Amino acid sequence: MSDPILKLDGVFTNIAQYHILQGVDLEVPRGQVTMLLGRNGVGKTTTLRSIIGHWRAHKGAILFDGQDITKLPTPAIARLGVGFVPEDMGIFADLTVEENMILAAVSGPIDQSRLQWLFTVFPALETFWKKDAGTLSGGQKQMLTIARAMIEERQLYLIDEPTKGLAPAIITTMARALKELKDQGASILLVEQNFAVAKALGDTANVMDDGRMIWSGQMSELATDAALQERLMGLSVEAH
Repeated sequence: MSDPILKLDGVFTNIAQYHILQGVDLEVPRGQVTMLLGRNGVGKTTTLRSIIGHWRAHKGAILFDGQDITKLPTPAIARLGVGFVPEDMGIFADLTVEENMILAAVSGPIDQSRLQWLFTVFPALETFWKKDAGTLSGGQKQMLTIARAMIEERQLYLIDEPTKGLAPAIITTMARALKELKDQGASILLVEQNFAVAKALGDTANVMDDGRMIWSGQMSELATDAALQERLMGLSVEAH
């Protein structure tokens, strides 16, 4: 296997007096979808935010494409080719969909061919192009959040629970968009609670518990081993 596009080596992150990450080791292979799984509150979001620089790792190293980005500010990490989709939808409600997308294209005018591709993936964006983002439904806002991260080609996308609270039809649309992104050669680190989506999209999987990585391997192995799912994540029949 080629060298990983992202590597975390013994990363510790504290928030206030809380020790959230306690020695996280993680590798994201190039051109693959890597799932980050685990129960709520075990450190998955903190891992993504530590990578993008929102929260500073106190110890350990974060390497992106061989470069140490542990101490870099968020804008510098983004310029290297890392996109981040937060769970809390980072859109501007009082701006139109178009204005949201223009702001997301930080390196210059929107690439029209890429925009047309996004319209085929998320038709609602084109339909509501001139509407205020605040008037969109929850699912449409989530599509806009993902599209904002995808409007410029990135080497690595960090995506936090993109299907949370969405209707099944929109989950299908979202999963298809992420698969197309991977097919273009992007690498994706995806936090996802919907195990069916994780099974469908993931190449490799990493399971966290209590601020540490407790299992890493092929997603196919985890997907076909109910006992392993139960042991690692407390999943039962609802996972199938």
